[in-house]
Amino acid sequence: MDEGQPQAPLRLDVVSLFPQAFHMLYGLGVIGRAFAAGLAELYIHNPRDFAPGPHHKVDDSPYGGGAGMVLKPEPVFAAVESIPVGHGRRVLLMCPQGRPFCQADAQRLAANHDQLVIVCGHYEGIDERIRSLADEELCVGDVVLTGGEIPAMAVINGVLRLRRGTVGRAESLRQESFCQGLLEYPHYTRPRVFRGMEAPGVLCSGDHGAIARWRQDQREQRTRRRRPELLRPQPEP
Repeated sequence: MDEGQPQAPLRLDVVSLFPQAFHMLYGLGVIGRAFAAGLAELYIHNPRDFAPGPHHKVDDSPYGGGAGMVLKPEPVFAAVESIPVGHGRRVLLMCPQGRPFCQADAQRLAANHDQLVIVCGHYEGIDERIRSLADEELCVGDVVLTGGEIPAMAVINGVLRLRRGTVGRAESLRQESFCQGLLEYPHYTRPRVFRGMEAPGVLCSGDHGAIARWRQDQREQRTRRRRPELLRPQPEP
């Protein structure tokens, strides 16, 4: 992304049965300040508002039998179709069967899209036809949660922090974990010695070249030790 090129506010449209879950984003440090500054706009669309009948029923028992209830397609389709289509729109479905969300996804979505529509599943599962609404399906790991709200907030956090103006110093985003395929180097601050644990002397030396070399070496060592798979050649997407 060209750092001199202005970015439009990021429009976030979330389809969720639990709109209140997203209120916490407004008080979440730099993410909350990004909303307050107009760098992003959040809209929540509740499928219940699009469900017919006095009870606004959004789930039903699965064909073929089985435990649990399934999220019906009609209210979800209606909710998504009610959302205005903005520039570079991308529809994401948060689902345990999706591809794990990673830093490369956050960078891609932050750079290329000014509107993200995020659909949150719930109950035992979703009607399979809902998948046709999505451009891609994402998850936050090999774990099943009660709904897609927490994964959706993780995506919002990961993408919005990369939008221009959210983080005060853009330089801090260039050497963090997963950038250039490496984990971030260790950080230390005062006091220099704490409970017998001492900050590395090179960091206090004032030799910026030595500090840069130490940090790069630490990134490589830490990645090799903790996440060696990051050092292997990655397949083309």
